[in-house]
Amino acid sequence: MSTLASTSLDDADADTTATSAHGRVSPAKVFAVALTLGTLTAVIDGRGTHHQLPVRSWTGRASRSDRFLLDHCHGSTIDLGCGPGRLAAELRDRGHDVLGVDASRSAIAGARRRDIPVVCGSLFDPVPSEGSWGTALLADGNIGIGGDPAGLLVRAGRIIRPDGRIVVDLAPAGTGLRVHQLHLRAGGLASTSFPWAELGPDALPETAAAAQLTIAQVTRRRGRTVAVLTHAREQGR
Repeated sequence: MSTLASTSLDDADADTTATSAHGRVSPAKVFAVALTLGTLTAVIDGRGTHHQLPVRSWTGRASRSDRFLLDHCHGSTIDLGCGPGRLAAELRDRGHDVLGVDASRSAIAGARRRDIPVVCGSLFDPVPSEGSWGTALLADGNIGIGGDPAGLLVRAGRIIRPDGRIVVDLAPAGTGLRVHQLHLRAGGLASTSFPWAELGPDALPETAAAAQLTIAQVTRRRGRTVAVLTHAREQGR
């Protein structure tokens, strides 16, 4: 993800001034404020568990850990939930053809300032060159978008070419599959709630099978667990 907010709702930016009956605003509005302030909190509904999200790193340059993740990307790469574009910028600098996709206009504006080609919209909308990308990247926990990792993997599988790959940033071992309702807080604002999931390597086999994908590789380094998934028929060739 580069962002929870940017990918939580398909039309999250349709009206960034909209306020719910309970005084909450869209996740996209909270995220836009967070980009300015450099701080963002995710709160799991029903638990009150707070997680500080690394907004400043999303707006910076790719880290060594990020570069380890991106080593798994081959050929043309579409960054699903690109946020302000730090990973897409690193891929471009490595010589990849790259496209970022995000639902947040604020995030897209940041990516454009880095001269990244981007599309503003849902990950489930048609994308340019659909079915011909070498890699679909789901970084920073973006496998959790929509609270349905298997469904998102099915979508990513349709974006890549038959011999392409999906690179997924996983949660730590032991996480399993967890689905939450959560909301965001920044600058005194709270967002409406939306579904989000966490997927660890222990729950990956079942999730990949549900999406009719094969696990080609799972590696861990620099505190990061990265999975590479391919179409099942390609693994047997």
